[in-house]
Amino acid sequence: MSNQKITLAKGLNMGLRKAMEDDDKVLLMGEDVGKLGGVFRITDGLQKDFGEDRVIDSPLAESGIVGTAVGMALRGYRPVVEIQFDGFVYPAYDQIVCQVAKYTYRSQGKVKMPIVIRIPFGGGIGAVEHHSESPEAQFAHTPGLKVVACSNPVDGYWMIQQAIAHDDPVIFLEPKRQYHADKAELDESATPEPLFTSRVVRAGSDATVLAYGPTVKTALKCAEAAESEGRSLEVIDLRTLSPLDMAPVYESVRRTGRCVVTHEAHVNLGMGAELAARVTEECFYSLEAPVLRVGAFDTPYPPSRIEEEYLPDLDRVLDAVDRSFAY
Repeated sequence: MSNQKITLAKGLNMGLRKAMEDDDKVLLMGEDVGKLGGVFRITDGLQKDFGEDRVIDSPLAESGIVGTAVGMALRGYRPVVEIQFDGFVYPAYDQIVCQVAKYTYRSQGKVKMPIVIRIPFGGGIGAVEHHSESPEAQFAHTPGLKVVACSNPVDGYWMIQQAIAHDDPVIFLEPKRQYHADKAELDESATPEPLFTSRVVRAGSDATVLAYGPTVKTALKCAEAAESEGRSLEVIDLRTLSPLDMAPVYESVRRTGRCVVTHEAHVNLGMGAELAARVTEECFYSLEAPVLRVGAFDTPYPPSRIEEEYLPDLDRVLDAVDRSFAY
């Protein structure tokens, strides 16, 4: 099988196709996922090839979509539902938190909920209200859910298949600004890393930068810029938000002595708070400075013309690195 260069959108599409080929209990459901192929074209061509029974155009009713998925999971299917935009997930929040997250526990492990809920998340696409949210902490804070975030095309291809094969419900976050942005070379014969693992994506020695989803690219650009100033930043793509895989993080921070966390979600009670607490507990005697957080401001997502002021960018992350070194 020859390697090919793919976008994140293509990687997810190929991963969904492979999962559907491998298991006829896998089916897709969501608004416009069939005939249109999804608003971001992630499910493009799948209804044509697998039929309307396996790629289902649903009504505009997120609670109904997820509630139907619960029933399908009870009957042995592995439903993959698409929430069209992050801000549309809230009508389904009741089903996700009260049913999807709790069913296995409620049944003492007898009933599995192998549901994947795909959510395009984050900003940067110039969209209107309800189309650029970062709700990951609300799901990571809910026991019974697994939460992962891919950041690149190759991870998109493998992680969606691993999430579908997993017996627990997975909130699968996709950075929408990356869908059609960068290409990467996919080797379909490679062995992927396990799903719930974080990964060092750039080695460094002076400070550790933690990121996931859309901010991984930002963090890597920061590391490049810092290098020109003689600073060596290590960048870790967390990939999994619940459970967190902290071993690579601790190993890194014990070497560098400094840690900056960045995410698009606003800082207050975001994922950075949990990460900072854990790093402080485990690496207290290695830290040269407090763990610093860089995220959005504590306001609702702004009109798109000022979203670049709202989102953490290269300058704001580098400023946090500078503040860390000032201690």
